[in-house]
Amino acid sequence: MGTPIPQRLGQLDIRKSVMGLATGAGAIYLLYKAIRAGIKSQPPLSTASPICIARLAIERERHGQDSGELRRLLNSLDYKQDEYAKSMILHSVTRCVYLLEAEASACTTEDIVLVGSMLDDKDNSVKIQALNALKAFSGIRKFRLKIQEHSIKVLELISTIWDSELHIASLRLLNNLPLPDFAHPQLRRVMPALMEILQSDYILAQVQAIRLLSSLAQKNDLLYDILNCQVHSQFLNLFQTTQPGSLLFEVLVFAERLSEGRNTPYYRAVKWHYNEQSLHEALFGNESRLADRLLALVIHPDEEVQIQACKVIVSLQCPKAVGLRPSSCQASRSYFNNRE
Repeated sequence: MGTPIPQRLGQLDIRKSVMGLATGAGAIYLLYKAIRAGIKSQPPLSTASPICIARLAIERERHGQDSGELRRLLNSLDYKQDEYAKSMILHSVTRCVYLLEAEASACTTEDIVLVGSMLDDKDNSVKIQALNALKAFSGIRKFRLKIQEHSIKVLELISTIWDSELHIASLRLLNNLPLPDFAHPQLRRVMPALMEILQSDYILAQVQAIRLLSSLAQKNDLLYDILNCQVHSQFLNLFQTTQPGSLLFEVLVFAERLSEGRNTPYYRAVKWHYNEQSLHEALFGNESRLADRLLALVIHPDEEVQIQACKVIVSLQCPKAVGLRPSSCQASRSYFNNRE
């Protein structure tokens, strides 16, 4: 007698269930292997990646052999590349210069000219990366004079292109170089742009701009151009206690250098005239409220800001100019007394 039909149907259902489970488990296992293989098989690192460049630097320290990576990157700039490729190559050049110092020192002035030529590229990102690369090379003394030759072009970029990242890269390069005298005429033309950057709302650009202006304030032939530069009516907001400490400190250094510069015998020998909206009137004019701002900064939480504010107060009360009589020092105290 055969197996009853209901029992056969039950056995068939069990077989189907087992086969389904086996098939499902197999599919899950294959999916797991595919995912695992995908995770393990990551694309190889580019030779220009930060990790690879760091490895090359370590290998060079161990074996004393050039990797050739920096030379390969510079040679690749000679070929026609799109903007993205040029930007990435220059970015890698910058990393190599910092990490592969011996290879960077072995470069030539022709390499500096090549990188500098990228400042004429129509794409701002390429300009920015070229500026960063030049700044990296400027840390090597033998290239400084050649890089200085690009200072006029860099100043032109600052005054003609309103781009915060470009401004930061340009100003960082200029702040890392002693600016030659032949750049002074261009600096006079760029002064309004520098003052606008200082009064913008981008802290990084403001700090770089004020550092450059502080350096230029020590040049006798540029001091009047700075002091007579037009500023906004809210310029003294830069001295508010709510400003970041890093910016406040740099602004106070700038004010101290301007105060000392205008009280030197060289500057006092000429009777200068300033426009009503000038930086001189904002800081040192009869209607200036600088004294109030300085007194508030004496109790600033940042100790460096406190000290620098005191230095500015001292420079205003008693100028350090050689040859000034004590009476002139006493008279200058009225700057604060008149505002109490």
